[in-house]
Amino acid sequence: MKSLTVAITGMNARADNPGPGLAVARCLREEERFQGNIIGLSYDALDPGLYLEEMCEASFLLPYPSAGETALLQRMQEIHADTPFDVLIPCLDAELLSMVHLKDAFAAMGIKMLLPDSEQLEYRNKDKLPQLGQDIDIKIPELKNITHAGFFYQCTQEGWHYPLVVKGLFYDAAVVHSADEAAAAFHKIAASWGLPVLVQRFIEGEEVNLSTVGDGQGNMLAPVSMRKRALTDKNKAWAGMTVDDPKVVEAAEKIIRHIKWPGPLEVEMMIGRDGHYYLIEINPRFPAWIYLSKAVGCNLPYILLELITGNTPEATQTPKAGSMFIRYAQEVVISLSDFEQMTMYGHYKGEKDHD
Repeated sequence: MKSLTVAITGMNARADNPGPGLAVARCLREEERFQGNIIGLSYDALDPGLYLEEMCEASFLLPYPSAGETALLQRMQEIHADTPFDVLIPCLDAELLSMVHLKDAFAAMGIKMLLPDSEQLEYRNKDKLPQLGQDIDIKIPELKNITHAGFFYQCTQEGWHYPLVVKGLFYDAAVVHSADEAAAAFHKIAASWGLPVLVQRFIEGEEVNLSTVGDGQGNMLAPVSMRKRALTDKNKAWAGMTVDDPKVVEAAEKIIRHIKWPGPLEVEMMIGRDGHYYLIEINPRFPAWIYLSKAVGCNLPYILLELITGNTPEATQTPKAGSMFIRYAQEVVISLSDFEQMTMYGHYKGEKDHD
């Protein structure tokens, strides 16, 4: 662990919709048992996590997922040749299928990961949740794929009533209260993430999220549950509190046991006003609030690192309910030359580049 170099994607850290990468890096950097190096990977030169030298020894830009897997592999080969790394932790949904497809190519380069296969990944897609819910007996709010905004102007005739939730296949969700509002959300999400767009029945209640790591054999390690206490306008947690909810843990155990999930996982559930628990989403990566796991004694990114490197994770304490986080925004000040270096050459190595 002391000599490992770990590459982490998703360093965007935007205040209203942060990626998980910076929080994952923070979990490793503050873990006494880890004394290795961290490489930050991201897709935009304005992503602030790329320039935090206290977190990353070096940072690099990746081609957007739309560029294709060949471009991603070539860029990873360039980065690995410049700054070799041992482990890769992908943190964004949109990149994950490409990472899965390139797993063997990365392994040939000496890069280790713990990821699902393409079938496991697809099984937990948002549009596949109704089938998964039926297979493992978990309630799922009714979900429908739509390809045109006209649905929202006639949906009441089909038994759909506002408010509704409009979702992209990878990201974005909006609670809408009228046909015009729904159509606007549809066009925005479709422009960003393509078709189909999903519409889901709105469940009024409290949301509880659980993050964990699956070992690939059906076992769940060190689950940490969090209830959102404050939200951004993108419905992301601005504040949250650890909770002890056996029903959420039981649901997550069912999912991981059934899929035999390997790697990070986040399960999002709603506790409806009717008292029932509804599965809303399954995210195939760590959430942006994952630093909370480190704070309550269940450092999930480090547990993942132990699994990837073939070590047996040590037993962790049961997370104490009532530990609360509040997110805040902070400026990262860099020189114009550092920013130009990232935009022109796609990398940043801090003071090392100025020696």
